[in-house]
Amino acid sequence: MTLRQYISTYISRATISLVLLLACSSASAQKLFRLEKDSIPLMRGFQVSFDIVGAAQLMLGDYGQYEAALRLNLHDQWFPIVEVGYGKANHDDDPVTHITYKTKAPYFRAGIDFNLLNMKHQSNRLFAGFRYAYTSYKVDMWRTDFPDPVWKWPTSFGIREEACSQHWLEAVVGIDAQVLGPLHLGWSVRYKQRLAHNDGTIGKTWYVPGYGTWDSSKLGATFNVIIDI
Repeated sequence: MTLRQYISTYISRATISLVLLLACSSASAQKLFRLEKDSIPLMRGFQVSFDIVGAAQLMLGDYGQYEAALRLNLHDQWFPIVEVGYGKANHDDDPVTHITYKTKAPYFRAGIDFNLLNMKHQSNRLFAGFRYAYTSYKVDMWRTDFPDPVWKWPTSFGIREEACSQHWLEAVVGIDAQVLGPLHLGWSVRYKQRLAHNDGTIGKTWYVPGYGTWDSSKLGATFNVIIDI
């Protein structure tokens, strides 16, 4: 065999070996990809919910809120969420200060929840997440018929439509469980932290829509009726 024939044979064998190697590698890669690929689609629907705790506070006390939420389901693992509510307070003749306090305004929260369960594609979920929240509201405050501290005659004071606002964050842990078909019930526990607030000229406002009373605990809770769509 001449040198030229030897080189030609060597190149042919090397080419065939390279083609076979690439074919095997491609088949292995495709097999691995098929094993790793999740057949569950990214967009799994959404949920709408309504909070019962805030509505009960409003009906039974002198402050509270109506609140609804829309939460997207991404792969049963990530849940971007928007919560929108309307908070109200009508605190009449405080037993300590004898001041009447009124406000009502919308608020919103936006954030994301993460499903903590390993079996994420089941109907029941354990989640943790966070929210950024904001509200802009106006306050009416007044007190009537109290003695002037100097002249002792009856006097009064009042503030109307004082512009206020607040930004805050919430850390959230909760569950939602399937009850029947698309109907779920769920609850969440929240830790709230103010970022910034503007109380105008009145000092600490008694109630902030969506946040609660100024002197209340930083912990809050919701109990939600949820429709999984």
